[in-house]
Amino acid sequence: MEISNLSQDRFTYEIIKKGLDASSERSKVIANNISNINTGNYKRRYVSFEETLKQNGEELNLKTSNERHLNDGTSLGQITVKEDKTSSMRDDGNNVNLDLEKVNQAANTLMYNAMIAQLNNRISQKRIVISGK
Repeated sequence: MEISNLSQDRFTYEIIKKGLDASSERSKVIANNISNINTGNYKRRYVSFEETLKQNGEELNLKTSNERHLNDGTSLGQITVKEDKTSSMRDDGNNVNLDLEKVNQAANTLMYNAMIAQLNNRISQKRIVISGK
């Protein structure tokens, strides 16, 4: 089965959209971790998205169970918030490391900006095709 460029384009758009949703959720979780840095027995939380996206990697190739099915990417990569129950940084049971959270925040900002740039590039390409200039 040959998949049209439109369906591949839609698939890519859905993946970028999910990535932006995950990045937005990650930003909220990091801010929550930082705000609870002095809360006793607070366990840091983190967003799991890329891991589930990798687990569903075979679906990224647009494999389907029926030749009439199209995978639009909406079922890929569940965004889940998990709690880090590993070690505690302090005696009160809190395991938030401010330096790590700041690094995660910076990395998340870079990832978000990269996805926005990718999305803007795709929109610009469509605008050029439509306008013919």
